[in-house]
Amino acid sequence: MTIKIFITGGTGFVGANIIRLLLKQNYEVKALVRPQSRLDNLKGLDVEVVQGDLNDPNLSEKMRGTQVLFHVAAHYSLYQRDRFQLYQSNVLGTHSVLKAARQAGIERTVYTSSVAAIGVGKPTEIVNENHQSPVDKLVGHYKKSKYWAEQEAKKAVQEGQDIVIVNPSTPIGPWDIKPTPTGEIILRFLRRQMPAYVNTGLNLIDVRDVAWGHLLALEKGQSGERYILGHQNLSLKDLLTELSRLTRLDAPQRTIPLWLPLTVAWIEEFLLEPLGKEPKLALDGVRMSKSLMYYDGSKAIKELGLPQSPIKKALQDAITWFVDHGYSH
Repeated sequence: MTIKIFITGGTGFVGANIIRLLLKQNYEVKALVRPQSRLDNLKGLDVEVVQGDLNDPNLSEKMRGTQVLFHVAAHYSLYQRDRFQLYQSNVLGTHSVLKAARQAGIERTVYTSSVAAIGVGKPTEIVNENHQSPVDKLVGHYKKSKYWAEQEAKKAVQEGQDIVIVNPSTPIGPWDIKPTPTGEIILRFLRRQMPAYVNTGLNLIDVRDVAWGHLLALEKGQSGERYILGHQNLSLKDLLTELSRLTRLDAPQRTIPLWLPLTVAWIEEFLLEPLGKEPKLALDGVRMSKSLMYYDGSKAIKELGLPQSPIKKALQDAITWFVDHGYSH
């Protein structure tokens, strides 16, 4: 019997890559999409699409007939104006989806959290699943909302639901439709809109490995455990150098002190946005770059068999996808 999977967030970057993998592995897929969602990432795929929202009162009806849930959907924004939406979608939405799964008799759930929920360690520290920054130390409402959403998943586990938690780091690769903040870095680089950079670092992973991480979590993950889906810790400078090698465009050589973008972002969000000017820089995004966001993915590698594809190839595929889809000018 073919296992049928219900997925939220299937139109997004990670979700679209998960769906492609599931179809290749002969799973049936039913995807929840919001009425206003762009469906470009699902074009031509053999997927049953149902319209609805994470907080739909009749969500369990839409899940009936499926055995597994991948709850991937989340609202991502670092802007102050979106803080209400972040808690509405990420925390209340997760509570609502997990409750619907229980009512629909879903046997196992893989919940997509984020390393954002784990937080960061001391300067230069590489943290694993056992680390937890106090919630008041998490920078910005996005990270806090992902922390509280993960608490919803843990509560549901305590009440007897079978839920595996995965915490992707920074995925890169094709189908980055929005694009993500890292996709934006690649695009700014391609458009030569990056004269300087800040000293920060992040953990990168091929988005297709993240998709495998979800499937492996379904097959081998322990309920209630969290697994960091990550690969390579890289400074922003090294990332830009790699992009320069791949594109033959010059990498920016100058660093800028953090107070400069902090000031610009504060002015944009608190002074200019109320006057109707769209901010280009999120204050929380700049504040995050104060810390190195370095993670250790060895638990998922050991226990799940998480693949570690070369980051160079993921970057190349991201560049190619952006260029082919007209993003690069």
